Amino acid sequence: MERFAFIIHPLEIEDVARKFPSARRMPASWLETVIRRCPPIKASHITGVRSLQGTEAEGWFIGCLLTAKQMMELPEEEVLDKIIKAARKAEQLGAGIVGLGAFTAVVGDAGVTVADNVGIAVTTGNSYTVATALEGIHYAAGLMEVSVENASVTVLGATGSIGSACARILARDVGSMTLAARSVDRLEALADRIKTETGLGPQVTTDLAAACREADIVVAVTSATGAIVEPEWLKPGAIVCDVARPRNVSRRVAEARRDVLVFEGGVVEVPGDVDFGLDFGFPAKTAYACMAETMILALEGRYENFTLGRDLSVEQVDEISRLATRHGFRLAGLRSFERAVSPEWIQQVKENASKARRETIAGGI
Repeated sequence: MERFAFIIHPLEIEDVARKFPSARRMPASWLETVIRRCPPIKASHITGVRSLQGTEAEGWFIGCLLTAKQMMELPEEEVLDKIIKAARKAEQLGAGIVGLGAFTAVVGDAGVTVADNVGIAVTTGNSYTVATALEGIHYAAGLMEVSVENASVTVLGATGSIGSACARILARDVGSMTLAARSVDRLEALADRIKTETGLGPQVTTDLAAACREADIVVAVTSATGAIVEPEWLKPGAIVCDVARPRNVSRRVAEARRDVLVFEGGVVEVPGDVDFGLDFGFPAKTAYACMAETMILALEGRYENFTLGRDLSVEQVDEISRLATRHGFRLAGLRSFERAVSPEWIQQVKENASKARRETIAGGI
């Protein structure tokens, strides 16, 4: 039996109240103070993970009780200490590898310091997140009858670990690309790297809204703690892959723009009769790709640091994708704001996009 663990944390303070009903009576500021002092907890026991190769694994969700906002605003040393203690909890339970979820993979040096302070392997899961996001983009483009080879692609949060890897790999296939983030220097360095690797010369900007307005495909993977992509940013027929947690795309997009396709990147089916012991809003037997990477490495017996730091290699993405197929993990269709994307929905989006384009043309005459 192989063993793994995965660190989770509440994205918002309301998530704590949902898990612990007694906390609902407490003001948010008080609750933030309480969880800041709490040790890591064993949130659930994961059973039933079974590879196509016959290997079985069990694991644990370990709760690191800080919200996304706290992780970005509290002193980095304090946050890292909480994450390290959660990883040590995983080690005590018998895990051979621990995955870092959501903002625990973002803080500091993206897992390097955590790995240096525990006796088991560590991964952020970002390699498989990239692999499944790209697979989802190509799948969604096929459904929407969008030619990836001719598409204009924008990557929001392009200088981050996941964003830069997505941009570098997508640049092999797309018509044009815009990179958007906060640092012009880092954007220009990434653009130069992509030009050297692929021959494609991306545009760069710090204006995220402007970067989206003419894009056929948008990859949203910023470290913002709240939604940033608004309905007004997107053109009819746009495909938006939201890889970020918390999500980057405002719920207003789902409500106001029935002519664009938004889907959550990195949702996969896990092989076996898996029971996560915890409801995180997905259908049974499905999980985030970052969680799945930890399971894949455990099933493979690869108890070694895998995806760490901010410079993901294309080779790692290709390797984890191959291992995922070998063990029976696969993309779980497309989901958008907690709902499965159906063929009827896709058809409606395409019809609405065509109508919106016609109205735009008529209005310009």
